[in-house]
Amino acid sequence: MAAQRSADFKNGSYRRDGGVVDPLPEDAPQFVKDYHDYYKTERGYHTRSGNSNDGWNVTSNLPFLNFKFFEYADELENAVLIVHGDKAHSYYFGKDTFAKLKGDNKQMLTVNGASHCDLYDRLDIIPMDEIAAFFTEYLSN
Repeated sequence: MAAQRSADFKNGSYRRDGGVVDPLPEDAPQFVKDYHDYYKTERGYHTRSGNSNDGWNVTSNLPFLNFKFFEYADELENAVLIVHGDKAHSYYFGKDTFAKLKGDNKQMLTVNGASHCDLYDRLDIIPMDEIAAFFTEYLSN
């Protein structure tokens, strides 16, 4: 990645890594099918979306190599709301993070039957009332 970063600098442009695969292979994992259904259709396509088009820079993840996401989640004192679909490939991540949180101002809302992308735009299943109640209780000031 360091060599690519140097090459990008020399070229004055960034090598892209490709967006969501298209056409969709028949044997694609379900989460890829979910992404395709969102980013590659009218539902979520946008001309400036990396996922809809040519992807992110190859070196985009370089800063994350030494960053341990949520390692210090147990130190968060402010209110935390995690909303996750139980069909999302990353559902374990939300559950594991929630298990680390301390305090009585934390909540995890699981949306049964929802994938990751469903919570972008499926207003019929997003738990708006529960989210509003959480905000009202913990973030009103």
